[in-house]
Amino acid sequence: MAFTTKTSGPMSDINVTPLVDVMLVLLIIFMITAPIPALKIKVDLPQPNPNVINPPNPLDPIHLKIDQAGAFYWNDTPVDELGLKAQLAVIAQQSNQPEIQIAADDAVAYQYVAQVLADAKSYNLTKIGFTEAN
Repeated sequence: MAFTTKTSGPMSDINVTPLVDVMLVLLIIFMITAPIPALKIKVDLPQPNPNVINPPNPLDPIHLKIDQAGAFYWNDTPVDELGLKAQLAVIAQQSNQPEIQIAADDAVAYQYVAQVLADAKSYNLTKIGFTEAN
């Protein structure tokens, strides 16, 4: 009785050994990393103060626009540097100061923005924000 084997055709059996090796490695990785999120970390978060009263109506923000030539516009009204300082001085004397939103053009020199910030700091103004120029 003679047995012949056919070796020239493609092998249709799947080699499962590499698949099992990869699955075992993944199982070990998941077993090691799974207990980490179960650790409890105590975080001391700040508690809100119930005695703080928010202002009923916040003031409208002041829009200060600086164009690329360095001209200032206070709520769309052109002002010069002295007029700007006068407006900042008026705001500084108010007990509830409005926010100043500075919209500087992309091509404006930084010295104009820095000058406005320095003037606001000299009057102790703290509510200053930046918006996108139109």
